[in-house]
Amino acid sequence: MTGNTAAPPAPGPAGVVRSAVRGSRPVTLVAMCLGAMITFLQITATVSALTTIQQDLRVDPTTLIWVPSAYTLMVASVVLSAATLGNRYGRKRMFGAGVLAMIVGAAVVAGAPTVAWVIVGQLVAGLGGALILPNSLAILGATFTDPHRRTEVITAWSAASGIGLAIGPLIAGTLLKHYAWHSVYLSTIVLGVVTLVAAIGVAESRPSAGRLDVPGLLLGTVAIAAAVYALIQGGKDGYTSPVVTVAWIAAAAALVAFVLVELRSDAPMLDLRLFRSASFSAVMVVAAVSLFGFTGVAILLVLFHERAQALSPLDTGWRMLVLFGAYVVVAFGAGRAIRRTGFKAPLTLGLVLGAVASFGLAAQGPTASFGHRWPLFAVFGAAGGLVVAPATAAALASVVPAQAGMASGAVNAARQVGSVLGTSLLGTLLTTTMLADLPDRLAAHQVGEPTRGAVQAAVAAGATGDQPLPDPVRAAIAEAMTSGVQAGLRINGIVFLATAVLTLALVRNRPHQH
Repeated sequence: MTGNTAAPPAPGPAGVVRSAVRGSRPVTLVAMCLGAMITFLQITATVSALTTIQQDLRVDPTTLIWVPSAYTLMVASVVLSAATLGNRYGRKRMFGAGVLAMIVGAAVVAGAPTVAWVIVGQLVAGLGGALILPNSLAILGATFTDPHRRTEVITAWSAASGIGLAIGPLIAGTLLKHYAWHSVYLSTIVLGVVTLVAAIGVAESRPSAGRLDVPGLLLGTVAIAAAVYALIQGGKDGYTSPVVTVAWIAAAAALVAFVLVELRSDAPMLDLRLFRSASFSAVMVVAAVSLFGFTGVAILLVLFHERAQALSPLDTGWRMLVLFGAYVVVAFGAGRAIRRTGFKAPLTLGLVLGAVASFGLAAQGPTASFGHRWPLFAVFGAAGGLVVAPATAAALASVVPAQAGMASGAVNAARQVGSVLGTSLLGTLLTTTMLADLPDRLAAHQVGEPTRGAVQAAVAAGATGDQPLPDPVRAAIAEAMTSGVQAGLRINGIVFLATAVLTLALVRNRPHQH
């Protein structure tokens, strides 16, 4: 179950399809990388527009967390099922459907008159992202069967996602400088059309025509969706509130049922025997933590620059380019480095560097200049390049090519669960810490009543963006926001360090050789 030797091309149609796929490798790589790019462009473009969306639609901070989280919630909930759908109905077909859903979702957000419509559009786009990610990765895994070459290609795919992350803030900042926030989502529509055109030359990939595991698909989706909903909504209503408690129970029941169904199924959506390998299980944790930190910290830093330091989205985008640029450069190089070092060294080093950068950034105050911050941005970006791409490659290297779809679904599910946890938990921690810290900050700056109460109410309702604020009030809000960002960064550092220990203990250095 965990070898890497591909079976020889079968005679007949399957062999023809496999040969056609191999004959279009450059086109396939470009199209799949564009697909990865668009899914992450949506994330950082949305994060960059959050402040403007909040001001225009008068969104309270806790509801605002749902704007980026709705996208990652849908991706995390459906991504495992999407891999199964690709195996059954064709990976290219599902990839194309995903790109179309991304375009439709972005169009809905672009025309959204209320925050409810923004969230609806994000959910539709998330469905597209869920279809794109595992199927693009599985197509690459089936096209490039040589383990070393496949590792390089997958790290290139992961680096392409970094390009999407990098250009998102720049495109959003440029558009926000001249147009309303709705225009930000036009970039997803344009790139989606380009991706569809590029995918024309990609051959269909359908490894099997076996039956669809409908019970597993439904139970897996419900388990992930309910758990993620409970995590996000719990930050607003409390983790023991009635609605959230029901969600926890539903998630637990669906998970138990999913495990029982998959163990008894002749054609499971997810072969749970893969998790008998401690290394594979550890890689899933690393994949989740990598996106937990990378997405969560990106949101914290964007909000810090725009709220605490009052920078424009474009100025923030240029600063974030240091982080994302370092990620892209290191991720591209990681593919070749893994051939010499194996997986354990880059994963462990990346997690440790990410923790160091997180703690370093957490030690800086609201007035820290970018001259003192950019080296830590670069270190954190490089850390992401050492972890995100190798973790994905390690997961696919742990299985035979025929299981590429299943492994890609699993690793993408882990990544997206981590991503939604990063946006929701770190975002909620930022909000709660800021609101709790604000009264003391206002008092320290000698802001008296009734002004103090009015400021606290306005911040809680998200209604301060278009009002001129006195210097003491502005300073107090900046300090409270910074305390929330620092709390999130410290938690991320602790999580990264703990995962580094797990990696060192359990991840096999060269999974494809066992």
